[in-house]
Amino acid sequence: MGDSEPPPRIEGKYTAIVVCWLLGNGCLFSWNSMLTIEDYYVYLFPKYHPSRVLTLVYQPFAVGTLAILTYYEAKINTRKRILFGYTLFFLAVLAVLILDLATSGKGGIGTFIGICIVSGAFGLADAHAQGGMIGDLSYMNPEFIQSFLGGAAASGALTSALRLITKAIFENSKDGLRKGAILFFSLSTLFELLCVVLYAFVFPKLPIVKYYRSKAASEGSKTVSADLAAAGIQTELREATEELKQFERKGMKQLLSENKDYALDLFLIFALTLSIFPGFLSEDTGKHSLGTWYALVLIAMYNVWDLIGRYIPLIKILKLESRKLITTAVISRVLLVPAFYFTAKYGTQGWMIMLTSFLGISNGYLAVCVLTSAPKGYKGPEQNALGNILVLFLLGGIFAGVTLDWLWLIGKGW
Repeated sequence: MGDSEPPPRIEGKYTAIVVCWLLGNGCLFSWNSMLTIEDYYVYLFPKYHPSRVLTLVYQPFAVGTLAILTYYEAKINTRKRILFGYTLFFLAVLAVLILDLATSGKGGIGTFIGICIVSGAFGLADAHAQGGMIGDLSYMNPEFIQSFLGGAAASGALTSALRLITKAIFENSKDGLRKGAILFFSLSTLFELLCVVLYAFVFPKLPIVKYYRSKAASEGSKTVSADLAAAGIQTELREATEELKQFERKGMKQLLSENKDYALDLFLIFALTLSIFPGFLSEDTGKHSLGTWYALVLIAMYNVWDLIGRYIPLIKILKLESRKLITTAVISRVLLVPAFYFTAKYGTQGWMIMLTSFLGISNGYLAVCVLTSAPKGYKGPEQNALGNILVLFLLGGIFAGVTLDWLWLIGKGW
């Protein structure tokens, strides 16, 4: 995403790719754990539509917080922002575990409100961690952001695989659903703690990361100073003048104007996806031979193919780079809405699994095409700002999608 690749002597590239993958995973691992145990929450709270309500609670916190952070992006300490995000993920998932143990796995409105509060905390953490990381990685090697997005998708695939395994292990035991959920959140708690350690002590000290941050600082970025200090680099940054501040405010509007098609693409990709996943797939696909496994299999297929889709652009000949073609592909996904409606009504489970797989692969593929293409040609501070803008539209699309998801309930009663 920068103007050129760093000199070959700079070490730490592959370590950075692995760390980015783990940090991407950490941005969504806790939330995907909550989504993936929907069968447990549907059992505990059958009247409250948890698959829809929890997502709807999550989104205003994520979008509202990110909007504020994006507006003040040039003045925010990126290191503190991201560390706060991962630490909040750790504390929130720990709170879910404690809440379940404290209530002995009982349902009720009080417990559900507690789960909703934690869901809002996940949204707050997501805005800090994911928005900050994509902005941070936007001025580095394109492979870093690719790996981060791949990790985010892998969190869904991993949680789905773990859920299927735990369901199989505990299926015939008393309180099996709850045991699987407790194991899930225990693993999530440990993983989020790992992410805090990785970002705080490992990532900033990698030579290639120091190189990109020093380069961004030399181009006028004010957001990297704390990261450079953590890496033991003392950099003299230019004093912010009133003229520079004015430039930054204009720059944000100009960046959005120059990339409005990319921003709209991300909004539409995730609005369409979240209008179907996970609510529709959890509640509206009818009864089939897979029984209670059906929704879990659908969610797993979506997550696996979303992960595969995010790695397809690594094959250069298969990567969409034309802005018009990307937008055309994004708009054409609207056809999935009637396709899901008629498949749920008349199709077999095989057709639904295939359609869900296509939803996943197209979501992952198009998202990566947009996020790796957009920042090209900009300087470090602009790339960071653009990364934040694009994630804001991405989360805005998710919010719109989970709102539209309620339309599937029309005519079905509550």
